[in-house]
Amino acid sequence: MLDKHLDLRDRTKRFALRVLKLCGSLPKTEAARTISRQLLRSGTSVAANYRAAGRARSRAEFVAKMGVVVEEADESVFWLELLVESGMIAKARLHDLVAEANELVSIFVASQKTAKGR
Repeated sequence: MLDKHLDLRDRTKRFALRVLKLCGSLPKTEAARTISRQLLRSGTSVAANYRAAGRARSRAEFVAKMGVVVEEADESVFWLELLVESGMIAKARLHDLVAEANELVSIFVASQKTAKGR
């Protein structure tokens, strides 16, 4: 269990770093800056809030913190999709990052459901 938690901590941090690099490479337009700020906030929040969930003092607190992680990961998917659909960035360039964001959402939803069910 601890190995899985540590793996997800590292995985969410790598996700946040990838988001940081992506945002640094976006066009310098007002629209791109706006999306970049939102994506930076949500993408880095996934890692920070997952770390906080690991320090939860109760199951209820864990479930609540995982809810925030799910929301932030899903919001990150939204901003990534918006970058592609707006034409600001090629779909092929974001394919792996979108796939990782969707996988993280699925993992965290399952984790939250498991914790709620206990």
